Amino acid sequence: MSKFSISIRPFGVHAILVEWPNKVDEVILNDILRFSNFLETSCLDINKWEIVPAYNSITLILRQEPIQFDRLIKRLKQWYGECGDSKPKQKYLWKLPVCYDLDFGIDLEEVAEKLSLNIKEVVKQHTENVYTVFGIGFLPGFMYLGGLPKSLEIARRATPRLKVQKGAVGLAGKQTGIYPQESPGGWNIIGNCSVPMFNPKSDNPCFVSVGDKVQFFAIERAEYDLHKIEGEVGIYKLEKTKWDA
Repeated sequence: MSKFSISIRPFGVHAILVEWPNKVDEVILNDILRFSNFLETSCLDINKWEIVPAYNSITLILRQEPIQFDRLIKRLKQWYGECGDSKPKQKYLWKLPVCYDLDFGIDLEEVAEKLSLNIKEVVKQHTENVYTVFGIGFLPGFMYLGGLPKSLEIARRATPRLKVQKGAVGLAGKQTGIYPQESPGGWNIIGNCSVPMFNPKSDNPCFVSVGDKVQFFAIERAEYDLHKIEGEVGIYKLEKTKWDA
């Protein structure tokens, strides 16, 4: 198992930040997830601690009392050395529907032009690829999906919009993602996902976890409208399979 040089520092009074080398790398992410699962199952009381893995770090949060940093830093270094071949949690591949109708893909034509592709090629490449969830944040349930094909890499919009529609699927830099609620945003919008990404009333508000995989598939407008109704009444069945690669 790979071992990296990690750094550990206070992150306010109630949190501590464990950092790996500062780059987007799935080997690093897997090491983070392995250590995160080891902390959760063997080291920390998960009723007291919140463990937040993302990209190249784990944030550990203890809300009930201030953290004794000197003691915890020593223990974290020891635990990292002991986690050995412990495995991360089971990962899943989620298949998510996207309607690329131009009513939703408000930047799709401009994206295609800038990338010297036609619209069908943009959609084909976006749906053929399998993405890795490197982080969840910015908004509750907003997934930062890495692994975008180089041919689809495009800069953020020069001027962010004040209002981006819930479910909007965007491109920015080397990433793609879905806006789980209406919000400001500067990503290039190419479609809309018909199923909700975040439900605060659910026991598990965000069904996707860091380390999971996501693949999009294209749907027509009529399917989109049907999925919206099914999602609102809670009968839409998400497609997921175990990811063991």
